[in-house]
Amino acid sequence: MSKIPISVCIIAKNEEKYIEGCLQHLKPFGFEIIVTDTGSTDRTKEIAEKYADKVVDFEWIDDFAAARNFCAEHATNNWILALDCDEYMNTFDYKNIRILTQKLPRCVGRFPLKNLVMGNDGVQRYSVDDVTRFYNKKRFFWINPIHEQLVFIDDPTNITFPCFDMPTEIIHHGYNISGDEMAEKQLRNLRLLGKQLEKNPEDAYTWFQIGQSQFVLMNYDRAVSAYEMALSLESNAERYFVEILIESLSKAYLHVHREQDAVNVLLKYADKFKTAKYTYALAGAYYENHQTLQALMAFIKATSMKDRDTLGESLFVCYNNIIAIYREMGENEMADMYMDLYEKSRQERDRVLNS
Repeated sequence: MSKIPISVCIIAKNEEKYIEGCLQHLKPFGFEIIVTDTGSTDRTKEIAEKYADKVVDFEWIDDFAAARNFCAEHATNNWILALDCDEYMNTFDYKNIRILTQKLPRCVGRFPLKNLVMGNDGVQRYSVDDVTRFYNKKRFFWINPIHEQLVFIDDPTNITFPCFDMPTEIIHHGYNISGDEMAEKQLRNLRLLGKQLEKNPEDAYTWFQIGQSQFVLMNYDRAVSAYEMALSLESNAERYFVEILIESLSKAYLHVHREQDAVNVLLKYADKFKTAKYTYALAGAYYENHQTLQALMAFIKATSMKDRDTLGESLFVCYNNIIAIYREMGENEMADMYMDLYEKSRQERDRVLNS
């Protein structure tokens, strides 16, 4: 079989903990692998050279987009899959993805990234984020020093473009770290985001990402302020991060005991976003606002939607809450109806956490 015309591009610095596992998972798929090292002082380069087709050096300038673009320049193929060292690929349907690249050359590929996360309570969980990291380097390039984004080369101001969904499973291990390590990572992000904000103080995406970092740091009041600023600056609801922004703002409202505001902001945009994740966020807001019947209906709706698999561990939480609410209502037969689905979602959660 001929080599798949895809290059996997990875930027790395002091990643000896993860990079071997990442590259070992990639090798069976036959990709060209390019690793760009940004100044490692551990065994990262030594390990990369065992597996990668090319290992190139890039002087770190506090700019992830510049490093990703540099890495892609060294790739032989035009189609680029950008991964991080702490992301392990389990499956990749290369036949269907090759067809998609031929049919949709002006689109970018989006895949569900399953994030293993160590909670503040010491319990491991996982979430799912849709990330757009598969692209034709002749048409797209990266911008923004932190939380980099793809844009058209010939029209960088065009911030909306069509995506196709990639049949692949990739597990992200990098958030499965201690609270101190996560705090250090978020403080680094805030430093880079602050520089980005100095250049463009009215960039909604930057304010959104500041909110994300403040939320992880449990600075919920600051997160609310950043999210609200982002929402006030962004008028285009078609931008891919706006749905996540509203869901995140709702969760932040719950943490500062503004339960009705959490419900209201989700209802305001409910006609625009009809996804399982959005429905789940609304269910959670209803639940915390003691609107139990509305929460039950929303949890059930989320589990019945076509994209319910994007919920990750939240699908398990949905079934758990449905069962709990029905039992509180004395509807044990209805609760029992969901036990098999609950068990299947629990098994899937355990599979991902142990992968």
